[in-house]
Amino acid sequence: TIENITAITSVALGASIIEKHVTLNRNSGGPDDSFSLGPKELAILCADIKTTWNVLGKVDYGVKSSEVDNIKFRRSLYFVKNLMKGEIITLEHIRSIRPGYGLPPKFFNSIIGRKTSEDVKIGTPVAWELLKL
Repeated sequence: TIENITAITSVALGASIIEKHVTLNRNSGGPDDSFSLGPKELAILCADIKTTWNVLGKVDYGVKSSEVDNIKFRRSLYFVKNLMKGEIITLEHIRSIRPGYGLPPKFFNSIIGRKTSEDVKIGTPVAWELLKL
């Protein structure tokens, strides 16, 4: 297609390679010339695709530098009992408290019933490394 919307939409949906036919002269008689992009159209397509990539941004689920000071106000999971290596974690063993240095509370149900991979002291933030997966 000569128009750019298909290529731009493809990039927005995850495409990283775009194929376009390019010609220096649409009237030179080549088999693809009639539907190929000229140099100016190719430059516009490239600019539009770069704009699309920039608009999409980058996924980053980590802690942002602006959030570091706020971690202390978040809740996270902590062990509230001493546990021996291999002990099965129950409701009585973990709580959601501040500061947010452990796993997020959304993992509470995923942790119940798992075994510890090492001895754990009371007040330790829950981390995946402390659990047998």
